[in-house]
Amino acid sequence: MEYIRKDLGSYNLHIIKTKKFKSVVVQVSLRTPIVKEEITMRNVLSDMLLLSSEKYPTKREIALKSQDLYASSIMVQDLRLGNYLNTDFTFHTLNDKYTEEGNLEEGIRFFSEIINHPRVIDNHFYEEDLEIIKRQATVAFERIKEDPANYSMIRLFENMGKDSPISYRPMGYLEDLEKIDVSNLYVYYKNMLKTNMMDIFVIGDIDPIKIEGIIEENFQFNTYKKARKPYRLEERKARSKKQVIKETEELTQAKLSIGYNLVGLTDDERNYALTLYSIILGMGGDSKLFQNVREKHSACYYINASPNKLDNVLTIRAGITKENFKKVLKLIEGEIQMMRKGNFTEEDIRKAKELFHTSLDELEESEVRIINAYYMMELLGIDDIKTRREKMDKVTKDEIISVSKKVKIDTVYCLEGE
Repeated sequence: MEYIRKDLGSYNLHIIKTKKFKSVVVQVSLRTPIVKEEITMRNVLSDMLLLSSEKYPTKREIALKSQDLYASSIMVQDLRLGNYLNTDFTFHTLNDKYTEEGNLEEGIRFFSEIINHPRVIDNHFYEEDLEIIKRQATVAFERIKEDPANYSMIRLFENMGKDSPISYRPMGYLEDLEKIDVSNLYVYYKNMLKTNMMDIFVIGDIDPIKIEGIIEENFQFNTYKKARKPYRLEERKARSKKQVIKETEELTQAKLSIGYNLVGLTDDERNYALTLYSIILGMGGDSKLFQNVREKHSACYYINASPNKLDNVLTIRAGITKENFKKVLKLIEGEIQMMRKGNFTEEDIRKAKELFHTSLDELEESEVRIINAYYMMELLGIDDIKTRREKMDKVTKDEIISVSKKVKIDTVYCLEGE
């Protein structure tokens, strides 16, 4: 795998040359410091751009063009990365070797058309297009509680970090949706292209020189931008006493979500020892939480732990009966204490490292996950895959214990069934 990074002034071009895949993937990533009131606007804009364009004014015409390009596809994802709101537009197509000469270049022109030339009139979007997107968004807002596990996490973070980006709802807010019109949405779109930092990734069996020329021809911007704040959220102070919050919905299974602050971690601890700690504690069938809370005590339907390194938090999620709330919480707190005391074995560490290496193997089987790995290297200075493997193998039990003492409970949230 050959990696080339080019600074093209208004954006960075990342070319990943590999013969591993039959397809070529192009990803355009835009990011800006997050503003709570703009989250809904961003989600609506992303959906609008995939609905129509100047050259392909209907969803059907976009779909037909995608089929003409050998079932190519364009997807979009909006997510928060620490202090930033990030949008990824991703284009998939087959390599010219398996289609015809020029298919990739034509596909990139089509991709550029979707991003750079939306369907507008008199400097605003079409009212009928916006109405379609707003109706879909309204339904999504109304159904937010239909996924109680996800809703439980939303409420956990809202209570953990009031007025912090961690508390912002990923899909946005209904009251902000009502304020969006065809004019202010178009102004936001133009501002996004003008002010957002941008990275473009291309991965596949490609000619780097040729692909650079195609990208430069189709993505021309003149503004120079730089990060205005760190990506990682500031650490929150540990609470002197955890807060416990219960809310009730019409559920047959209660959803327990627990948030822990990560306090005082070094970069290496965050990237390596924390990962092993999380695997041993609550990731997979061999984890302490699974074996002791679910299997041994039959106290939950499922349970897992996962860290968010950009937010400096670790979360534990479990499906329980509300009658088991105190029992499950006590068992979880017991396992957290056992980790701090070093009550895990070298075999546990070996299995965790093996799982980590397996996840990297799986990463290298996906173009998008490879792109995301290089994106995190770009934004956060994370080590490359080879270095990650080497550093992870050197992590010791004492380093994992040290990390375990920096995991501080903050909030317990339970969405109970009636």
